[in-house]
Amino acid sequence: MKTTLLDSIWQEGRDFLGVRYPIMCGAMTWISDTTLVKAVNDQGGFASLAAGNMPGDVLAEEIAKCSAAVKTPFAVNLVTIAPNFPAHKEAVLASDVPIVIFAGNFPKRNDVVEMKAAGKKVLSFASTDSIADQMVRFGVDGLILEGSEAGGHIGHVSTMILLQQVLFKKPNVPVFVGGGIATGRMIAHMILMGAAGVQMGTRFVMSAECNAHPKLKERFVRARAREAMSTPEYDKRLPIVAVRALKNKSTEEFGRLQLELIQKMNAGEISRIDAQYKVEGFWMGGLRRAAVEGDVDHGSCMAGQSVGLVDKVQPMKEIFEELLGDAERELESVQGRLCSG
Repeated sequence: MKTTLLDSIWQEGRDFLGVRYPIMCGAMTWISDTTLVKAVNDQGGFASLAAGNMPGDVLAEEIAKCSAAVKTPFAVNLVTIAPNFPAHKEAVLASDVPIVIFAGNFPKRNDVVEMKAAGKKVLSFASTDSIADQMVRFGVDGLILEGSEAGGHIGHVSTMILLQQVLFKKPNVPVFVGGGIATGRMIAHMILMGAAGVQMGTRFVMSAECNAHPKLKERFVRARAREAMSTPEYDKRLPIVAVRALKNKSTEEFGRLQLELIQKMNAGEISRIDAQYKVEGFWMGGLRRAAVEGDVDHGSCMAGQSVGLVDKVQPMKEIFEELLGDAERELESVQGRLCSG
C-alpha cells in the first residue's frame, strides 16, 4: 500500500508505537482479545489487550498468549476503576509488554512511575485539558486525546474542542486522537493537525476477525449516530464515568439502578464506594451480555457515534486498505489544493 505522504508526517507515531501505521485499535472489554490484537497488528496497526475486570492470573495468561502470537509491539489497557486493577498492574509489571495504557479514569502518579521503572512506555487517556496537563506532569510518555464521541467510558468534551485545547498547544509528548474517527480522510486531517496517530474502536468491531457476537455487529450496521448516547449522572455523590452505548433496555435499566443506589446511600444501606462498584459491575456484565452472548436488547452495546459511519463487516485487510488508501488520496488532494495557486 502506497503511503508516501502519510509516511512523511506520521513518523513520530510510528516510532513511538513501533509499528508500520500509527492506527490504534482502542481496547474494548470482552472484545479486544488476542485474536483482534493479532488481526490489527498483522496489518501494520497497533492494538491493545483489554484487561477489563478479569482476574489477574487470567490476564497474565492472555498476555503470554498474545506475546506468542503477535510479532510487533502491543499494549495492555488497564481500567483504573476496575476492582481487579491492583492485580492487573502486577500482571503487567511482571510481563514483557512494552506499552501500558491507563483508562477508565486517570492513574495516580505512582502508577506511572512504577510502569516506567519497569521499562514500559505509558499512555494515558485525556478527556479534558486539565487531565492532559496533569498526566504530562505525572510523566506519561504519550496521551490519547479522546473526545466524547467515542464509545465505552468517555469524558464530556468533544474531539473538536480537545484538539484546540490540547493538540494545538503541542504538549511535550506524542498525542494520539480518538473519538468519532472511522474514515481514512479523517485520519489524514488528524495527522495534518499534528496528531502522532489515531485511535478507533467501533470501526474495528466491524472486522470479520473480531470475536464480537454477530448480533452486535448486525446492530451496528443498522445503528444511526444519534442512537449512541452517553449515560447521565443523577447525583454528584455517585459520580458516573459516562458510558456511550446504543440506546436500548439496558440504558433504561442503568438509570433505574442509579436511582436505587442513591436511595440506598440515603438510607445508609450502602457506601459510596460499594455503590460505584455496583455501577461498574453493571457495565462489565452488560457488555458481556451484548458482545459475547448477543443480547443486544438487554446487554450494553457500547459504540461511538462513528457507528453511523459503518454499514458492513469487512476483513481487517480490507479495512486497512480502505483507510490507508483514502488517507493518502486525501493528502494528495490537500497538496494539490495548496499548490494550485
